[in-house]
Amino acid sequence: MISVEQIDLWLTAREDEHTEFKEARTSFPFDELVRYVAALANEKGGYLVLGISPKLPRKVVDSQAFRNLQDTVHGVLQRINLRVEAEEVQHPGGRVVVFEVPPRPVGTPLEVGGTYWMRAGGSVTGMTPDKLKRIFDEAIPDYSAVVCPEASMDALDPGALDRFRSLWQEKSGNEALAELSPAQLLEDAGLLVNGGVTVAALVLLGTKKALARNLPQVEVIFEYRSDEQPGPANQRVEFRQGFLSFFDDLWNLINLRNDLQHYQEGFLIHDIPTFDERVCREAILNAVSHRDYRSGGIVFVRQFPRHLVIESPGGFPDGITADNMLFRQQARNSLLADSLARCGFVERAGQGADLMFRRCIEQGKPRPDFTNTDAYWVFLTLHGNVSDPQFVRFLEQVARKRGASFGIRDLMILSLVHEGESVPPDLQKEVGHLLDHGVIERVGRKRLALSRKFYRFLRKPGEYTRRRGLDHETNKELLLRHVRDSSPDGACMEELLQVLPALTRPQVKYLMQELRRDNRVRLVGVTRAARWLPTPDPMDGLDGNYDEFSK
Repeated sequence: MISVEQIDLWLTAREDEHTEFKEARTSFPFDELVRYVAALANEKGGYLVLGISPKLPRKVVDSQAFRNLQDTVHGVLQRINLRVEAEEVQHPGGRVVVFEVPPRPVGTPLEVGGTYWMRAGGSVTGMTPDKLKRIFDEAIPDYSAVVCPEASMDALDPGALDRFRSLWQEKSGNEALAELSPAQLLEDAGLLVNGGVTVAALVLLGTKKALARNLPQVEVIFEYRSDEQPGPANQRVEFRQGFLSFFDDLWNLINLRNDLQHYQEGFLIHDIPTFDERVCREAILNAVSHRDYRSGGIVFVRQFPRHLVIESPGGFPDGITADNMLFRQQARNSLLADSLARCGFVERAGQGADLMFRRCIEQGKPRPDFTNTDAYWVFLTLHGNVSDPQFVRFLEQVARKRGASFGIRDLMILSLVHEGESVPPDLQKEVGHLLDHGVIERVGRKRLALSRKFYRFLRKPGEYTRRRGLDHETNKELLLRHVRDSSPDGACMEELLQVLPALTRPQVKYLMQELRRDNRVRLVGVTRAARWLPTPDPMDGLDGNYDEFSK
C-alpha cells in the first residue's frame, strides 16, 4: 500500500531511473502508459506516478486518469504480458494514481509496437544496442561454466593442471588434493561437469591446439611500444595457451623495462618502480577473469615507457561502472573467478580493484584510469609516473598520528580532493570523519580542499592562505573582467564556463549571482539568449562634473 506519507516523500525526492512522475490532470493515453510500463520494467522495475508534477518543487495536481484501474491493469497484461499493481491514493492535494511495475524476466527485454523501450529524461525512447546486448547476455549468466562439447581431458595441458593443483593445495592447506586424479580434481573444482570440459577449464588450462579449435578468442597479446606513434610494436608476444601456463611470463616481459623512479626526502633517496607488480598482476587478472568470452575480441596488454594500457572485450559487467567498482561487485564469469580464487590469485569479493587504487594512491601515482571504456571494451591505463610524493608522505604522517591507516574510501576521497575533483555520492558519507580529523576542510558550501595541515607539511602556509582567501574573489574578478571585455554585446554562460573550466555550471552561476547582488553585473534576456553585462558606472557621462552628481 502506498501511503500519503510516501506521496509526501516523493514530492521532495529526485526523479531516478525507477520513478516517473506525470501530471495527467484529466487523462493519460493508454498506449503511452504501456510504453512507460515496458521502459520501467526493462530498467528493473519501479513506479509510474500520475497526479504529481514532474519538476521540483513538486506538488499534487489531482489526476483524473484511469478511473477504472482494474480494467487498466488487465489491459496492460494483455498488451505486454506483465502484471502491474495499481492503486489510487487520496492525498489532501488530490487524487494520485500509482502503478507499481515489476522487473522484466531475466534476459528478456519487453517490446511494444516492435520497439524495446527505455526511459530518457522525462520521456521514453528506443533502447540502445549496448543496453539490449546486456539484457540478452543475462540469459547465460555465467558463460565460463558452459561445457564445450568437443573438448575432452586431452584439451588440457598437464603442466598447467599440475600448477593448478599445487596452487590450490598451497592456498587451502588441503594435502588430500595431491592424491586426487586429474579428473576428480577438476570435478571438485567445478571445472568438469559430468566429464565435460568447461570454458573456465579451457581458459585456465587449455593447450594451444585445443584453444585454437574450441575457443580462439582466449588469447592475450603483449606489445611494448617506445612511443605512441602508429606502426609495428618494438616487441610483440602472443599467448595462445591456458592462462596458468603464461601468467608469470607476461609479468616478466613487463618487468624487463620497469625503470625505478627516484625522489629525495631529506637525505634519503626512495626508489619506486614505474610498474607495481601487484597492481599489474591484478589488472591482468581482472581483464582475463571478467572479460566477455562470447565476444570474438582478445585481450591486449600494451606497455609504454611510463604507462600500461590493458584492453579487454565486453565492457564492465552489468551494474558496474568506473565510479562504483570499488563498492559493488558483479562477476561476469563466476566459475572462472572462483577457480582463480582457489589458486590464491584473486580475492573473490573485491575483484582486486581496491588493491589497485590503494597502491597507486599510496605511491603518489595517478589513480587507475578507465577513460574510453564503453559497452564493448574496457580500457584501463596504469600511469607509472610518481606525480606527488609529498602528498604520500603527508598521508603517512597523518596515519601515524591517528594510529591507524586510511581505508580505501578515505584514500579515494583524499586523492579526489587533492586533484580538485568532486566526491561521488557513494563516498559522501565518509567525508565527515575526515573533516573531524582536520585532514580536509570545506571551502564554501560544497567544495572540499586539503587542510592547513597539508600546507604546513609542505612548509607553504602562505599558499594555504592564498587558496582559502583569494580563490573565490579571484574567480569573481576573472568573470567580471570577461564581462567588461565583452561589452556591449555581453557574455553568455557558455563563455563564462570557458573562463573557469575547473568549475561546474552551478558554481559559475553562483559567482555571477554574487556579482549581481554586488551590483557589478546585470543580466539581460532569458534562457540561451541571456547575456551578462557590466553595470553602468554612475560616473559615466559627467565629464568630471562631480559637484553636479553630488547634488
